[in-house]
Amino acid sequence: MNAHTLGPRHLAKRAAPLLAALLLAACAAPRFTQPQMDLPAAFKEAAPVQTAADGSRWQQGRAAEGQPRGQWWLAFDDPALTQLIDQATAANANLAVAAARVKQARAIAGIAEADRIPQIGVNAGAQRGRASATSLGLPQGASVAPANVYQAKLTATYEVDLFGKVAANVDAARADAFAVEATYRSVLLSLQADVAQTYFRLRETDAELATLEQTAHLREESVHVNQRRYDLGDIGEFDLARAKTELSTARAEAIGLQRQRVNAEHALAVLLGKPAAAFTAGVNPLQAGVALPSIPAGMPSSLLERRPDIAAAQRAMVASNARIGVARSAMFPSLSLNASGGGAADTVADIFKWSSRSWLLGALMSMPIIDGGRNKANVRRSEAVLEESVASYRQSVLVAFAEVEDNLAGLRILAGQTEQIDAAVVSARRSLDLAQKLYAAGRSGYLDLLDAQRNLAAIERSAVQLRGNRAVTTVALIRSLGGGWDSAAGVAGVANR
Repeated sequence: MNAHTLGPRHLAKRAAPLLAALLLAACAAPRFTQPQMDLPAAFKEAAPVQTAADGSRWQQGRAAEGQPRGQWWLAFDDPALTQLIDQATAANANLAVAAARVKQARAIAGIAEADRIPQIGVNAGAQRGRASATSLGLPQGASVAPANVYQAKLTATYEVDLFGKVAANVDAARADAFAVEATYRSVLLSLQADVAQTYFRLRETDAELATLEQTAHLREESVHVNQRRYDLGDIGEFDLARAKTELSTARAEAIGLQRQRVNAEHALAVLLGKPAAAFTAGVNPLQAGVALPSIPAGMPSSLLERRPDIAAAQRAMVASNARIGVARSAMFPSLSLNASGGGAADTVADIFKWSSRSWLLGALMSMPIIDGGRNKANVRRSEAVLEESVASYRQSVLVAFAEVEDNLAGLRILAGQTEQIDAAVVSARRSLDLAQKLYAAGRSGYLDLLDAQRNLAAIERSAVQLRGNRAVTTVALIRSLGGGWDSAAGVAGVANR
C-alpha cells in the first residue's frame, strides 16, 4: 500500500459509513422478541372431546387477534338475554369511557404520524414602532419618526429522522392505540359476560322464590289440616304450633330472598345504562333441564390470541420497546430544516410586490453535550418499563390459564353435583310421599313428616342453586376463553359511538 492509500482522508472516508452504522445501531429501538412461555399441550381440566355435543352454535375460536368477537350469547338460545346484551352494548357508561379512550389513542397516533411530513404554515402580522436614534447611527436626540411594518410569510419546518426518533415514536403510539383497542374489547367482553351472569343469577333467584312459594303453599295446607285435626281433638296443640312456625319461616325466607332479587335487578339496570328506578326485570325462573352450550376449550396456545387482555399486554410491550429507541435517539444529533418566504413592507398594498420579497433557508443541528446523565437515566427508565411490561404480560398469561382451568373444573364438579342432587330430589320426594301416608294413617308423628318436608325443600333449593351456578360458570368459561369468534361488530364500531 502507498502513502496515499493510508492517508487520513482515505481512512476517514472508509470509517464514516461504519461510524454512521454504529450510531444508528446504538440509538435504534432493540428488536422486539415475544417472551417465551411454557405452554401446556392441553388444558388439564378439558374434556377429551372438543366439539359441542348438543348441537349449539358455539364455534371454536381461530387464532386471530384482530378478528371481531362473535355473538357467543346466542349459544344460550335466549331472546331475553340477547336483548339485554344489545341494550348494554348501546348504553353502558363504562363501555362509552373505553370507546372514548380508543378515540384518544388513535388521535395521539395521528399526532405522532404528523411528524413524518413537513409542517407548513402561514404567518401574517403588522407592527408599529419607533427605533432610537443611536440604534440607527444618528446623533443623540435626532428626530426619528415611527414606522409601520406589514408582513406575510409562508413557513415550512421538517425534522430529519436521522436516528429513528420519529419512527420509534410512531411505532410506540400505534402500539398504544392497539393496546387501548384491545382493552376496549376486554371491557366489551366483560360487560357482555356481566350482563349474562347477572341475568342468570336473577333467573336463579326467581326459581328459588318459586321453590319457596311452593314450600309456603304446602306449609299453609299443613296448617289448615292440622287446624282441623286440632279442632276435632285428633292432635295436640304442639303439632299445630310447629306447622305455623314452619309456615312463618318459609314466608320469611321468601321475603329475605326478595332483597337478593332486587339487588340483582338494580345491578342489571346499571349494566344496561339505566336508572335503577326505571328498570324492572320480569319474573323468569331458571327451569330444570335448561340446555346450556358445551364450550370447547381449544388449545392453550390459541388463548394468547383470543384473550383481549393478553393482546393489550402484548401491545404494551411493543410500545415500551419502541420508546427505548426514542430515549436512545435523544443522545444523538437532531437535524431540523426550515424555510420561509413572503413579503414585508410599510403598507399592506406593497406586501406582495416583488421588491418587498424576502426568504430564508436554514438548517439547525443540535446535540446534547452535558445533561447531567438525564438521557442515560431516561434510557434506563425506558428499559425498566419494558421489563415491567414483560412481567405484566407473563402474569396476564398465567392468570388467563388459571381462569380457564378454574372454570373447566367448576363445570366438571358442578355436573357431578347436579347428577347427585337430581337423584337426591327423587329420593326426597319418595320419602315425603311415604311420610305423608304414614302420618295420615297415624303410624308416625308429625315431626317425621316435617323432617321429610324440610329435607325436600332444602334439596330442591340446592338443585336450583346448582342450576344457576352452572349457567354462571358457563359464561365465566366463555369470558376466560376470550369470547366467541363469529361475525360481529368489533372495534371498528368505536368511531361511531
